[in-house]
Formats: sequence, structure tokens, C-alpha cells
Amino acid sequence: MRALKLVGPGQLELQEVPVPEIGDDDILVKVAAAGLCHSDLHILHQGAQWPFFGTTMGHETSGHVEAKGANVTKFDVGDPVLVRAVWACGECRPCRLGRENACAVNGSRSMFPLTPGLAVDGGMADYIRVAAQHADPLGEIDPDTAAPLADAGLTPMHAIKSSRHLLDDGATAVVIGFGGLGHMAVQILAADTDATIIVIEPDEAKRAAALKAGAAVTLAPDADVVATILDRTDGYGVDVVYDFVGAQGTLDTAAAVVAPEGAVRVVGLADGALTVYASLEGERLPWGVDVQRAYGGTSVDQTDVLRLVANGSIAVETVTYPLTEARQAFDDLEAGRIQGRAVLIP
Repeated sequence: MRALKLVGPGQLELQEVPVPEIGDDDILVKVAAAGLCHSDLHILHQGAQWPFFGTTMGHETSGHVEAKGANVTKFDVGDPVLVRAVWACGECRPCRLGRENACAVNGSRSMFPLTPGLAVDGGMADYIRVAAQHADPLGEIDPDTAAPLADAGLTPMHAIKSSRHLLDDGATAVVIGFGGLGHMAVQILAADTDATIIVIEPDEAKRAAALKAGAAVTLAPDADVVATILDRTDGYGVDVVYDFVGAQGTLDTAAAVVAPEGAVRVVGLADGALTVYASLEGERLPWGVDVQRAYGGTSVDQTDVLRLVANGSIAVETVTYPLTEARQAFDDLEAGRIQGRAVLIP
């Protein structure tokens, strides 16, 4: 079979490799689609010390069950499935408490939770081996377009649910970046909350798309953006800011517009920093602000994403490429030429 391997800093190779052998608790998934994420660009540009060269890329994967192990009763051959992006152990204390994306066995303080395409072989291939517990049934959802739901749907859902208590009774939410994750966040906010949604996005076409997705207001990230948002909230600030960029400028904007006791969810992986001061001197964050670095989500979050897709409340926008044109997809994503999510089709 074919598999897209990260073989060195900035180096991708489509290689011929054996089809994975499965164990008694596994399924073999014939890949229908594999999503491409900005975090994949982050991985692509890791330096020579990156410990996972030789791994198949891709943490957003959907397809059909090709074969199953002897102990698998959850799926039948031919079933459409979505492969989860967080492979938690399911047994440690965080997992038992429903916090699989903070798994104490398959993750640590300094290492992300076990994720396909990062530390184990992912879905940019013809087949992927998955423990059955790390896949979800898609039902009537088309696996040809479902792959991005494993991250572009899951991660915004988790970030929004972690701040859901702030989003009622006239709340205002700011979404920074209307890309692969941002376009899903706006739809989820529109479907599951009553918040007024403000989108900050430099691209005019994406701003227009954000209005169609449920945003009430779209703004370019210019010198007036902070003043405009504060004017709309009588100087008090917004309840939640979701930063899907993570650059210094976007984090500065988040700090400047969030309200007291509000929340900032940092999802983007750019090189910004949000500093919290213990003293009053230099502090820009209001009192009581809750800041969280968001990573993935839980099995319940994934179920909620699939529920909204199944009932037609949200939909992922995709641009498809053959697996053989993966490098072009990476280049287009890095250049900002993709609206929505890039998807590789084997």
C-alpha cells in the first residue's frame, strides 16, 4: 500500500509499505479521506531532533472497516468509521473522569496525547490500523468528507464546551481565524449557543463565508479591531475569545478584548505568547480570565460533533486532492489558498 511518510525536516515521501497487520482488538480501515491541518505544517517544519521521522502523516481519517480482530463486536466489515485523533488508554484517572485528551498513560505534561500521524502511523495512506475503541461509527455521514471532523470538528467543540457556561444570555464570542477549525467553530457556536459571534479574519472571501456560517459581524485584523469590539460591548469586553491562529498579534487582541471573568481558548500553533503577570504592573488581562491551551477533545465531544453533522446543523467545507498530490496540498495550505479543510483522497 501507499503511505505518506515524514522522512526529515520538510521532507515528505509517498512510499510503498506493507498493509498493517491487526490484532484481536483492532480494525483495519480502508481510508476514504485524510484531512490536512495546520498542525501538520507545524510537524513538517520540525527540526532534525524531531523523534518521529518515518511516521505516516495524518490525524484526521475516515473510511470503511476492511477487516476486524477476533474481539471486535462494535463494527462489521464495510462499516463507515471516523478514526479518533486522541488515542487515550481509557483506564487512567483522567480517562475515567471523561478527560481522555489529558490521558496520563498516553500523554504527559511535556508530550501531547498519543495521536495518529504524530507518534504512530496516521491516515495519509491506503489503510490504517486502529484499536476499535479509537473509532466511531459514521452512520449515514459520508466518509469521503468526514475526515476533518476528527480534529477540525472535535477541537473547536471541546474548546466551546469548556467555556459553554459563559455563552448564554446575550453573550458575545470572538473567533480569530476562519480557517479549517475556525469555520467549524462558528457553525458550532451558531448551532449550540445564543452568543453573538464576531469573526476576525484578514481574507475578504473568508469573512463573507463567515457571515453565511453564522457570524453576526466580521472584522479585518487592522489597527481599529480592538476599539471596534470594545465599542460594541460598551468597553466591557467579550465573554470568550477563541484564537485559532496563536500568533503574537492575535493573542494580544484576545487579551485586549476579553471581559473580566471571561475566557480565552488558545488553539492555534503560531509562535505567540500570552503572559500572565502576578502584579498589577503591566497586566493586560482583566481579573478572573480563564486561559486554556486546547488540544483535541473527548469521546463525548466527538459524539456531539457527529450529532450536529447528522442533523444538518454543521458541515465541513473541503477541498480535495489525490494522495499523490499531497505536497501540493501542503503548499496550498501553507500559502493560505484553502478555504475550509484540505482532504487527501487515496
